[in-house]
Amino acid sequence: MHNKVAIPLKRFLLTAEQCPETWKDFDLYLFRDEKIVFYVGQSHSAFTRVWGHIKGGFKDHSLAGRFLLNNWPASMKFTIELMSSKSELFADIGNDLDAAERQLIERWLPCFNISLNRQPTPIPIYYLPPNTKPRFRRSLHRMMHEAARVVQAEETKRVLEEVL
Repeated sequence: MHNKVAIPLKRFLLTAEQCPETWKDFDLYLFRDEKIVFYVGQSHSAFTRVWGHIKGGFKDHSLAGRFLLNNWPASMKFTIELMSSKSELFADIGNDLDAAERQLIERWLPCFNISLNRQPTPIPIYYLPPNTKPRFRRSLHRMMHEAARVVQAEETKRVLEEVL
């Protein structure tokens, strides 16, 4: 089993809610950028729960999802990390799911985790908070299409750089 998967949000969206077989045992997840963890969560299916947050952002049911939506397209570069509480990373706490989530929250002090978090990290000023009204009208389908275009452009650029 893999210990962890870290994937840019734009590539996560390309999974179109079809969980790769090797990701099915992941039960912990993080939303982050290169410096800050925004949210840590647990679920028996971390992949499905991350999709729940993304879709919940459109209905104001998820702070993390609303934050992604409000900061689109910058959030396209955010990273989704999936991991397993059963990995050796959490052996010292008996691979307990609740304890693993608590350990991650205590380590990263995520912005949107209030319980178990002695001092949530403030949202950086260059991001819009989740309680602001979205600047643009978006749909999940449109975001997935934009993500696909960006990923394709990056792939084309990478191939051209290899050839030249």
